[in-house]
Order: sequence, then C-alpha cells, then structure tokens
Amino acid sequence: MIPIERQQKILQFINNNGVASIQFLADKLNVSHMTIRRDIQKLEDEGRISLVSGGAQSVERLAAELPHSDKSSLFHDEKSAIGTLAAKLISDHTTVYLDAGTTTLEIAHQIADRKDLLVITNDFVIAHYLSNAGKCDLIHIGGSVCKENFSTTGSLAAEFLKNLSIDIAFISTSSWSLKGLTTPNENKIPVKKAILQSSKQNILVTDSSKYGKIATFFVCPLTVFDQIICDNGLFENVQDALKGLDVKLNIAQ
Repeated sequence: MIPIERQQKILQFINNNGVASIQFLADKLNVSHMTIRRDIQKLEDEGRISLVSGGAQSVERLAAELPHSDKSSLFHDEKSAIGTLAAKLISDHTTVYLDAGTTTLEIAHQIADRKDLLVITNDFVIAHYLSNAGKCDLIHIGGSVCKENFSTTGSLAAEFLKNLSIDIAFISTSSWSLKGLTTPNENKIPVKKAILQSSKQNILVTDSSKYGKIATFFVCPLTVFDQIICDNGLFENVQDALKGLDVKLNIAQ
C-alpha cells in the first residue's frame, strides 16, 4: 500500500470514529508505529486531523467564536498562568500590543502597575481595565466594532497598526493547529497580519483547549511567531511536533 492510500484509510478511520490510537492504526494497517506517526503528522500538517495523546482525532470545526462573557469563565487558571509567564517577558520601557481576548486580559492584570510601559490594544475590556486600574500609558487602535468580543477589527484598525513600531506583541487565537492560526471572522485577519508586521517580537498566547480546532479563514502559519505560550494541557506529541517548526514553546505551569 502506497503512503497516500494508507493516509486516506487513516483519515477514514478517524473521521468515522472521531479518534484513533497509533496502536489501533498500526495493527489495522499492519505497519510500524513510526510509519503511522509519519502519516498522521502529514495529515495534521495538512489540517485534516489533529494530534492527541497517543493518536489523532477528527478536526473540530469552529463556526463562530464564543462571546466574551462566555469565554471569560473558561480555563481561567490556565489563562492566568499564561498571563503571568507572558508578563515576565516584557522588558522595561517597552511598547506592548495586547490582542483582543481573555488570555491577553490576564497579561493586562499582571502589568497594570508598570508605569514604564505603553500598551496598545484593540480590546475594549483591556482598555477599560487599564484606564481604571493601570498606571501605564494606553492607546486603543479603533476600527470596526465586534460587539460579541468587545474589540475592533477590519481595515481601519489594521491601517492604524501599520504606522506603529511595537516592541512585543501578544497575539490570541480561537483555533490553531500545527498548520497555523484560523478564525471564523475574516475581519480579524488584516489586524493580525498588520501587528505581525509592525512588531519586533510576536508571541502567540493560547490555552490548550483551542488546539486542534479549525475555522474557515486561515490567518498565518505558526512559524511567524517567535514564541508560543500555552498551558501544560498541550499533548506531549504536539509539543514534540512544535519543536520541528523552530518556534520556542513555553509551557505555563
């Protein structure tokens, strides 16, 4: 059986059952574990499956993002740990971009007392918090308002960002895989692309629950990031796969 035939059978098994272990696939196809690992890695790279501990599962399609009010109560401990670790990476007298999201809000909580920072954001919740409780300088970029997530998106927001020079940007996502970031909202794409171009250092901050989900619109590959900060719920085989992308992975305990 040639590789493409074997990979089609693997994909069929996973789609029919939702998940399949490496052991099951190796026995079913009468090949080695190493062969199966290579096959599922290729399928994951293509965005057709997602890696899990000891195997792979079918891709979960994200049709729409949850409203901010719903997201704020999910995986709070993980997001807090990510925010704490991210804040430690911010040097003195730095211009920081905080992308819209509940994970980046945790970063804002950690840096609010720092007088030496200029914080730029497209998130109204972050801007409101830092306006009231923060000592740092603050800029909200404006743009088209996304009411569900209390943020701004679109070309106007992107154009503003293109005129800035930012030291470090913390970028959020609703769905990601080894292939990269995706979003169900195409208006978010120009903003994320603009910040990736305007910042000297780009860091993806995301909890592990968002890994393996895929949405309609592709944003960027993981290789555009200098670092990824995630919680310790990320599967070990996914962590191993990320090492091959030359992107530093920081696990927040």
